[in-house]
Amino acid sequence: MKKVVCIILAGMVLAGCSLGTDRSQTDSERGSWAKGCDLSWLSEMEEDGVQFRDERLESRDCIELLRGEGMNAVRLRVWVNHSTGWSNKGDMLGLAKRAVKAGQRVMIDIHYSDFFADPSHQEIPAAWQDFDYEQMKAAVREHTLDVLRALQQEGIEPEWVQVGNETPNGMLWPMGKVEKPTPTLPKEKEIEQAWDHYAGLTTAGYEAAKEVFSEITVIVHVDNAYERRDWFWENLSAHGGKWDMIGLSHYPMMSAWNGGKSWQEMNELAEANIRRLIQDWHCPVMIAEVGMFANDSLSPAVMADFIQRITTIDSCAGIFYWEPQVYGGWRPAEYIPLGWGSYEMGAFTQEGQPDRSLQIMLQSEKL
Repeated sequence: MKKVVCIILAGMVLAGCSLGTDRSQTDSERGSWAKGCDLSWLSEMEEDGVQFRDERLESRDCIELLRGEGMNAVRLRVWVNHSTGWSNKGDMLGLAKRAVKAGQRVMIDIHYSDFFADPSHQEIPAAWQDFDYEQMKAAVREHTLDVLRALQQEGIEPEWVQVGNETPNGMLWPMGKVEKPTPTLPKEKEIEQAWDHYAGLTTAGYEAAKEVFSEITVIVHVDNAYERRDWFWENLSAHGGKWDMIGLSHYPMMSAWNGGKSWQEMNELAEANIRRLIQDWHCPVMIAEVGMFANDSLSPAVMADFIQRITTIDSCAGIFYWEPQVYGGWRPAEYIPLGWGSYEMGAFTQEGQPDRSLQIMLQSEKL
């Protein structure tokens, strides 16, 4: 495997392309291999004066810079109503317009929360706190319609939309919080109801998305690409949940998150799980998030190994780097009162240039 990684590293060179900004078509066809970036923090970073630079250290627009490296898709999250305004509908819409102008396909990641939704946090938006189940389904539907119609009015047709972000434990807690049935936690009435709720909320988002864009690909997204979760997909399906594509997150260098597994083992397990999901559920899989440690000498080899694995899988649809443009200790305004540090898995150098790991990902091609 080391020999293969070295060959890939040696063979991936910078790809040149036109840098015009007035685009009437995307740089790649719908359904082709997606090489994307989640750039949801970009507008806030720009307001803070963060600069992005090319190989000559000249300041460049971040989206155009990444397009020149091979990016063909942009992922953007949208919160219901965050107090700062960042990642709300208006902020997302502005970035989506820029992305489409730069020839990018678009993925919209709807969190159904006022802040980050993930396996540990699925907070009900403040405006929805007192809703019962039927009202919550209606809110998911109306919010999905509102977000997608705003894009439609601007002439933007996203290729993908996520109905929730990293939802292996459900969403909109406690109403839609689900658990894995075990011998000591059988499928009791309360657990069945929770799965009914989660599946119903997911389906409300799915059907609303199809109402606006009949051809859009709807993704259900979970974390831990390496982790086999047959129980999750079986229960979601059994309770009427709908999806067109499975989305996975993969952070192979975070041993503290994965029980101390090596990155090699993480990549091997992720590959096997992707193949199994495609076979079992007859749908494509997208790596909706990936991240490596910034400026770590090992990161390019980790990325090259993972890319070599997933580009050989017919129904693996592509890969998105999560917030690669973060560098230099920048952190969003909301992190400061929370005492959170800066994100450590961006993929730009300290000089503000795309690093080797990101270049390897963006220059990948389906084998």
